[in-house]
Amino acid sequence: MPRCGRKARHRVTSGSAGERGGQGLCPGGRRAVSDLDETRLLAWCVGHVPGFAGPIHVVKFPGGQSNPTYRVDAATGAYVLRRKPFGPILASAHAVDREYRLLSALYPSGFPVARPYALCEDVQVIGAPFYLMEMVEGRTLWDGALPGMAAGERTALYEALVDTLARLHRIDPAAVGLGDYGKTGNYFARQVERWTRQYRASQTDDLPEIEALIAFLPRTVPEQTGISIVHGDYRIDNVLFAPDRPEILAVLDWELSTLGDPLADFSYFLMNWVTPPDARSGVQGLAGVETGIPTMEAMVARYCAATGRAGVPDLDWYFAYNFFRLAGIVQGIKKRMRDGNASSAQAAATVERLPGLAAAAWNFAQRAGA
Repeated sequence: MPRCGRKARHRVTSGSAGERGGQGLCPGGRRAVSDLDETRLLAWCVGHVPGFAGPIHVVKFPGGQSNPTYRVDAATGAYVLRRKPFGPILASAHAVDREYRLLSALYPSGFPVARPYALCEDVQVIGAPFYLMEMVEGRTLWDGALPGMAAGERTALYEALVDTLARLHRIDPAAVGLGDYGKTGNYFARQVERWTRQYRASQTDDLPEIEALIAFLPRTVPEQTGISIVHGDYRIDNVLFAPDRPEILAVLDWELSTLGDPLADFSYFLMNWVTPPDARSGVQGLAGVETGIPTMEAMVARYCAATGRAGVPDLDWYFAYNFFRLAGIVQGIKKRMRDGNASSAQAAATVERLPGLAAAAWNFAQRAGA
């Protein structure tokens, strides 16, 4: 996925101390000024967040392309604010209310997420709905190759990643109040329809590979293998690790979460092993004993053992779907950039990846029988 810095990301980690750069910084050490009405925000926080007291200082984390994210320093401590983008947006996108609901359900269960404090749906406060959560201090690892680390540390970090994903997929949605968090029926069929619709709503150009995928994916949807809470964007730089050990303190960016087939999350995570290393999360060709990065087969075996699966099906269709979905996300950024509503100055770098994502999706579709 895209990220902040020269390689722009479509979002920013909330409250990351960062493996490269200090608290609230993207790689490269940059901060962005706030574009919020701090007076109105302070008044709202005092009235809705227990114990909250000013004055406040707000800094926008640079690089996010989806839901703009801010650090809010108050007299009572540090918080993180996530809001919808300003301006026209797709109806089903940027659902900060769903993010807040999910955090509110998972936090009491002990699953590693930031503690949610309050949700504001009144656009008169700062111009868009938003929610406030705790600031989690930890490491954001931006590069899936984990440069400068010992092999054993790399192994432990990747094992923590897959173990945490398996833990999420073992949670009974109904037991945490999320039994109605997603629709029933085949998850992938719904998602292909959704991202086709999202792509059409934000389409700016004709991409032959996308047109071919829109024809291929709906008629080849696999049977659903189960239902669980799915994160929707689970990767190494969407978690915060403890500063001194391979423990995940918080999983971030739940904007795309829903109920669905856990293979959606797991196959998305495994895309790292079929994506070239380029200072992002791709580790294609890097796995092995010398590097300590587990092989895809090792990750599959560990996940299956933790979730009680006998195995996973052929993954080519799932990779085609996931690259198609990423292309749909980036197309939305391209449309918002054209309309002047992109939430990051680095949006142009993200948009440059669209043809490559479309080509990768179609390549895997052909391997899946297209």
